[in-house]
Amino acid sequence: MTAVSATAGTATEARLIEIVFPDHTNHLGTLFGGQALAWMDKAAFVVATRYARRTVVTARSEQVDFRQPVRQGQLVELIARIVATGRSSMQVEVDLIAEDLLSGDARLCTRGRFTMIALDAHGTPTAVMPLAP
Repeated sequence: MTAVSATAGTATEARLIEIVFPDHTNHLGTLFGGQALAWMDKAAFVVATRYARRTVVTARSEQVDFRQPVRQGQLVELIARIVATGRSSMQVEVDLIAEDLLSGDARLCTRGRFTMIALDAHGTPTAVMPLAP
């Protein structure tokens, strides 16, 4: 189950919560990289859609750094932030933080950047508002 929240007063950040179940893991009991990327892309989609209030698509994922493994049973918090805008594009940085539910120990495990494009009703890239400084 996914929980989604927006930071109060801003459409430039969104947070999603997931739990790592056995079907999300590999033979070592750690989160599949592809599953981590899918959750990160979902978080980027949510924040970009809220920011643009348009249909958005992923144009690129880049510089994804897998720093620490995420273990079965851990809670995963994804924090997605709009960090830059172009004419129709939004650069979204996503942090994946794993938390041990019993100890409360949390650590940044993965960070990546996604380029999202806003589309109009005809599927053509359309302008987004510039990011305020």
